[in-house]
Amino acid sequence: MAKGLGHAGAELIVNNYSTDMLQEAKQEYESEGLKVHTYVFDVTNDEDVKKHIDLIEKEVGPIDILINNAGIIKRVPMEDMESDDYRAVIDVNLVGPFIVSKYVGRKMIARKAGKIININSMMSELGRNTVSAYAASKGGLKMLTKNMATEWAKHNIQTNGIGPGYFATSQTAPIRVNGHPFNDFIIQRTPAARWGNPEDLAGTAVFLASSASDFVNGQIIYVDGGILATIGKPANEE
Repeated sequence: MAKGLGHAGAELIVNNYSTDMLQEAKQEYESEGLKVHTYVFDVTNDEDVKKHIDLIEKEVGPIDILINNAGIIKRVPMEDMESDDYRAVIDVNLVGPFIVSKYVGRKMIARKAGKIININSMMSELGRNTVSAYAASKGGLKMLTKNMATEWAKHNIQTNGIGPGYFATSQTAPIRVNGHPFNDFIIQRTPAARWGNPEDLAGTAVFLASSASDFVNGQIIYVDGGILATIGKPANEE
């Protein structure tokens, strides 16, 4: 999504809690000729977020587009999950977008313009074993997205979400091999009969960040190869 926006002309600001990860991302984006700035702060900390949003607007300029993409998952059966682990997932995935959007949103309200994109999930709509906290957080984020649109549309701020399906990333590489049960499940369950590629998210992000979506508000666009469109036998099976 960052590369898609960057190649469309955006000046990128990337946040993480890890300086090393930020430096790696900065080098990758700059190798493609993109202009990028990096800031280390904790999206779950009000004071830290406010300070850095003010700093970004002072050092770089107005934040026109906000993508809330920070997220964690803890795969534990619900009956075995510790309350602290549950709260940690909710804190990052649901409270974090609220905090960051609040401080960026105040500045967008003053300017009467802004685009906010929350990264949802198919778990915004469906449950799955061992992801109770994650599903709760992403279901909550769907409704936060709708409520942000309800409150801020009058200020010419469009708040929407992207719900990715299953994507080919470094994290999924170990299971994306022929014969692996989960790989076979995804291929068979997805009407497109493949995993998503990261670049498949770029167009949706650019659309929601551009004037092409000025009358689109409170929507979640699922980029999932059709998984949520079907029940039972997928379209790619005979």
